[in-house]
This record gives sequence, C-alpha cells and structure tokens, in this order.
Amino acid sequence: MNQPQLGRVIMVIPTYNESANVEWIIGRLRAAQPHVDVLVMDDNSPDGTGKIVDAIAERDPQVQVVHRTEKAGLGAAYRHGFRVALDQGYDVIGEMDADGSHQPEQLQRLLDAIAEGADLVIGSRWIPGGSIVNWPKSREMLSRGGNIYVRLLLGMPVKDATAGFRLFRRATLEAIDIDTVTSTGYVFQTDMAYRTLQQGLTVREVPIEFIERERGDSKMSKDVATESLKLITKWGISERAAQLRRVVGARDA
Repeated sequence: MNQPQLGRVIMVIPTYNESANVEWIIGRLRAAQPHVDVLVMDDNSPDGTGKIVDAIAERDPQVQVVHRTEKAGLGAAYRHGFRVALDQGYDVIGEMDADGSHQPEQLQRLLDAIAEGADLVIGSRWIPGGSIVNWPKSREMLSRGGNIYVRLLLGMPVKDATAGFRLFRRATLEAIDIDTVTSTGYVFQTDMAYRTLQQGLTVREVPIEFIERERGDSKMSKDVATESLKLITKWGISERAAQLRRVVGARDA
C-alpha cells in the first residue's frame, strides 16, 4: 500500500499520439496505486489522446489532463507538469511513460525508497535486479554506453541517468529550481539527476523491468540520442574545466 507519510503523490505522464495506450496505462496505475493521482500532459495529439483522457477525468477525479498547444519535447512537457503539480501542493511528484515500458505495478519500489529518505528515486535498468524486455542488442548497447559516458564525463554515481521512471520529493524540485531547467529532449532526465546531485541531495536507484512498447511508435531515434550526447559532452567539458580551476585555485592559495 502507498505510505501515508509521503503525503499527496502524483504521476506526470506526457503523451503524444498514445491513444492505443493511455487508457490502459492509467487503468493499471490507478489499480496498482489507488491513492496516487495522475496528471497527463498531452502535446496536442492529433490521434485524440487528449479526448480519451478528458473522458477518463470526467469519471475519475484523481485524473487530470493539461492540453498543451504543441509538441515541444519531453523535457518541456515534464517541466510544465511538475510546475502544475507543485502549484497544486503535491508532496511527491513522479514521472513515467504512457507506453507500458514503465510498469505501474513496480511503482511501489520507488515509493518505498522515497519513504526511506531519498530525494530522487530512479527506476533503473542497469543495476543488479534491473532488466529490459524486447530490446535489440543495438539499443541496449546504445543505452548502456550512453550511461557509462555520462558517469565518466559528469562524475555521476548513477547507473541509469537516462531512465524516465522517477519520483521526486517536492523539496527536490524546489531546490533545483525546475523553472530554470531549459533542456527539452531526452537529455532532460540526465539534467535533472545532475542538478539533484549538485544540490547535495540523495539519488537512489531501484531495479525495474523495462518493457519495450508493443503498441504505437517510439519517440526515441538515433538523432535524439546523438543530440543528447552532444549536450552531455558540453556539460562534461564545463564540469571538468570548473574542477581544474578549483584545483589550481587551491594550489595557489
């Protein structure tokens, strides 16, 4: 059961053309965690995803939808959703995909870690106990390699910095000042973990089974991954330069 000491919990789910999945995933989430609310951020899906959620919200007061006017990227949708949730007074704010890759039945693992004191919890594919289902080897190598690159370049002790099944404490989003985050694509996930660690907060990973979507089209592409790695490289160079300046400054002091 959901821990009452956590306060109000909401999961933010961004959607674009997820009419085949959205009612199914919301139903699973509400069944698995009846005390957790749902906020769908729909980027004006032409397939009617937003209308489907409108109908669900009419029946279920714990479900709401924000209709955004354009497809502006994953990070922009999450940033908007987090702001809405903060303004509504939620204590724990989560994120997950609409396509079934993040299983609502495993959300309790993340809730337990938040209850134990973590500031950000990541459902991880790449720690012991984590796994993936139905991925080609090339996709697995891209994800594993990208995360190794992130750890080496940014010095982040996180095995799955690109994962999108997460819970944040309200205080965490306030500490990193969500309104100043400008990353919009999939690099948003790395950006948020990096900012959390920079604030001296606790990031914990828990193992999940990640299942590749069976219905609808994936939003991930090689171009998206390449753009994310470019931004991470830029951050890494800046971080290493800052470290060098600190070392030189300490030596000269």
